[in-house]
Amino acid sequence: MRGGTASTPEDDRPGYLEAIERVGVLRALAPFDPRIAGTPPLGLDLPSSDIDILCHAPDAAAFTLAAWEAFGGYSGFLIRQWTGADRPVVCNFTAQGWPFEIFGQALPVDRQQGWRHFLVERRLLEWGGPAFRSAVMIARSEGAKTEPAFAAALRLPGDPYEALLTLEAGPDDALRGLLGAAGYRA
Repeated sequence: MRGGTASTPEDDRPGYLEAIERVGVLRALAPFDPRIAGTPPLGLDLPSSDIDILCHAPDAAAFTLAAWEAFGGYSGFLIRQWTGADRPVVCNFTAQGWPFEIFGQALPVDRQQGWRHFLVERRLLEWGGPAFRSAVMIARSEGAKTEPAFAAALRLPGDPYEALLTLEAGPDDALRGLLGAAGYRA
């Protein structure tokens, strides 16, 4: 696990929080309510994991300009805007040995699917115990993305992204029951 500021034996990159601080990501994106999500803060990162930052970007042009000015000089810098209804902006670059992915969407971060998945995953890890964490990590190490790894560990049918969203409003007892039914400490 690379959480916090500790380095890992497999590489010399700093922990994800130290990398975020050194790059100045949260300061540069402060007007966009940046939130750290994804696998590093969950303690589920692999050597190939990136640092995900979710932002509220109601003005895509202002967000793009801020990202370009702050991160445009970093290796592998790429910024693109999705097509479709709300057209999120995604910025990628590498710094401090970490790939970064910054996602800016017109929706407030609390309503973005990535943040909602993150909160459910955090709750499940809190109650699932070491066996559940291990099952998720095994699925991830075999190539599964985070949400499919959680869904597989819980034996959730259907689309894993939608399945996790259905759990977000569930009371803690319901999540503990789901974990228990799947064979994990709850």
